[in-house]
Amino acid sequence: MVIHTVQPGDSLYRIAQMHGVPLPFLIQQNELREPYRLTPGQAIVIPQPTQTYTVKRGDTLGDIAARNGTTVLALWQNNPQLGGTDRIYPGQSLVLSYGPKLGTFAVNGYAYPNIDVRVLRKTLPYLTYLSIFSYGFDSMGRLLPQNADLLTRMARQYGVRPLLVLTTLGEDGQFSGERAHRLFQDTASRSALVENLAQTLAAQGFAGVDIDFEFVPPEDAAAYAAFVRDVRARLEPAGYTVLVALAPKTSAGQRGLLYEAHDYRAMSAAADYVLLMTYEWGYALSEPMAVAPLDKVAQVVRYATSVIPSEKIFLGIPNYGYDWTLPFIRGQSRARTIGNVQAVEQAIQVGAPIQYDETAQSPHYNYWRDRAEHEVWFEDARSIRAKLALAGEYRLHGVSVWNIMRWFPQLWLVLNNLYAIEKYA
Repeated sequence: MVIHTVQPGDSLYRIAQMHGVPLPFLIQQNELREPYRLTPGQAIVIPQPTQTYTVKRGDTLGDIAARNGTTVLALWQNNPQLGGTDRIYPGQSLVLSYGPKLGTFAVNGYAYPNIDVRVLRKTLPYLTYLSIFSYGFDSMGRLLPQNADLLTRMARQYGVRPLLVLTTLGEDGQFSGERAHRLFQDTASRSALVENLAQTLAAQGFAGVDIDFEFVPPEDAAAYAAFVRDVRARLEPAGYTVLVALAPKTSAGQRGLLYEAHDYRAMSAAADYVLLMTYEWGYALSEPMAVAPLDKVAQVVRYATSVIPSEKIFLGIPNYGYDWTLPFIRGQSRARTIGNVQAVEQAIQVGAPIQYDETAQSPHYNYWRDRAEHEVWFEDARSIRAKLALAGEYRLHGVSVWNIMRWFPQLWLVLNNLYAIEKYA
């Protein structure tokens, strides 16, 4: 696989010729909606298959896989144009294989129950876990109802283990440290929640739980770890997985409400896996900057691996960017969330060349609209490759995508070209 950075005067035809790949294949794999419009600095992924197959009349995906020593799942991964379905036609070219992989990752993706089913079906071949966001609870330890049946059922069809995401989100959509504190102080409520979790996992076809309590009061650090231990003790005998999401810390004593109650060493001992939420340096209320600058992410990984076995760690990867209106005024400015595909299409539309910050390993650009300057930071194939390389360098268990509601072709194209994906039968 090669990632080509568009230069002034480049055309997709010229790029295809330069790398010796068919133009339609390049368009198809990058899923370019307007392939003849590019902007300098845009990243184009050049996949390099080792084996392809042309569909013949009467073929099925199962037949093609069996005759060529592969699997239907691998065909879905190598051919995102199939959309996770079995619809093929004579004359269609399919990628059977790419070159040797650099390693194997478990891959987690977060989704809300209202995800577009087409996006979900297309994404599931690349996932090990699907974290369904989110289930809350009341003061009696009862889980608040959520309609996740379709997602759990579809996940199982693609060899993906669905996880129930347990949060302290309130009716206002905000994480409540007070709700967590009350739970930890109420023995009966805590026991009821653990038992209700076990029953819900069994009844709704989940394979485990992803616990995400944020802004927990610092004095509840030990109680939070104890709660996670209780959940695991109840669920582990039945084969369930317990994952806990952690704020991105760079030291044990890091100050701040987001960090202090997340004791990396204690949480690692309490859960099967931990997920580092390594994003939101650049966020809606911050000054313009990368959402997940690699230098900052690397600091978190270095600290995490000093106190947590690397094989228990998932690295968080953002699937979005932000568009800020300048000048930035702290306390007043609010950036607009933008999808990665949308960010590139906007750059092309406004004629903005894309820059690439080598320290943050993130793309960005500026443009003008309605007499106001804007600054956009987002993710592309290069920034994804850099994050995957970091996870590989530290031999982490895998990566976790927040979130999979928007389809981002280059994310899965780069991941699938470089790494094998852990799946369950």
